[in-house]
Amino acid sequence: MRGTVLYKAIAAVLVAAGSGMGATAAGSAVSTEIERIVTAPVGPGAAGARVIRAQILLACARFSPGEIDGRYGDDLGIAIKGYQENHAMKPTGVIDAEMWESLNSHTAPLLIPYTITAADLKGPFEPIPKEAAEQAKMKWMGFESPEEGLGEKFHMSPALLAELNPGMKPFMVGEQITVADVGRAPARRALRVVVSKSKRTVTALGAGDKVLAQYPATIGGEHDPLPIGNWKITIVDHDPWFNWDPVHFWNVSPALAAEKLPPGPNNPVGVVWMGLSKEHYGIHGTPDPGHVRHGESYGCIRLTNWDAYDLSRMVVRGTPVILEE
Repeated sequence: MRGTVLYKAIAAVLVAAGSGMGATAAGSAVSTEIERIVTAPVGPGAAGARVIRAQILLACARFSPGEIDGRYGDDLGIAIKGYQENHAMKPTGVIDAEMWESLNSHTAPLLIPYTITAADLKGPFEPIPKEAAEQAKMKWMGFESPEEGLGEKFHMSPALLAELNPGMKPFMVGEQITVADVGRAPARRALRVVVSKSKRTVTALGAGDKVLAQYPATIGGEHDPLPIGNWKITIVDHDPWFNWDPVHFWNVSPALAAEKLPPGPNNPVGVVWMGLSKEHYGIHGTPDPGHVRHGESYGCIRLTNWDAYDLSRMVVRGTPVILEE
């Protein structure tokens, strides 16, 4: 249960950091810009501190922008539209003064100091082989570098982590770095989950169809279309082993042997598998958070590891899942 322990520890870190008596991070010059309240629009083509600020605020509001990287992409655009729809604003996909006013009601620091621990650097950090037969020989499909692990812990791209902490590689135990404060309020129970093929989103709904969270998702494709219909969660499996079988993959040789791949954040389904009553289909994490909502999956619904873990705390066996166009 190593990965589950990891994500519980991450949640504890974020709660503790979020209650850190208003502590702010020194960081780089861009850190000051991120903390500055702005009203200038954020739309397609935008990049930099304003975008990072928007991504962190939306992540805290559970309208996930995916990986925080300082660039306006499709993930951020759909998060903005979801937030706007849920707050009776015109869903333009552009953050205007009205939306900034709403987002900026979050007054806690957006960047916080974090002290690197021995666990952050323990590893083992190993390259993940491309072939399933080689992956099956591993004991744990963990992070390939400390930067990857720290980035995932705080929902950030390794590149942004480096930008906020210039001159700090390699990281050392006891060193203080600047990270995004992506702490969220405790998760509430979802009464149903809606997966939208057209929007490429997963939305958790509570009582009265109140939106509890919206996440960007990679959903099916030409060869493995999303199975539209009403299904249910049958299992929530943290740190799953993955049964890799070539019969389920259209672009691999059927002559290859089936393999059982070990758990870990770089397992093909990430840190959690939420199986559906439709056999072989589920909602799960990913080893590649920067490409969620880009490309296609093998029919399943793929989220970032942190979003999948967040959703896993909202659902139980029997939770309805509606897959729609």
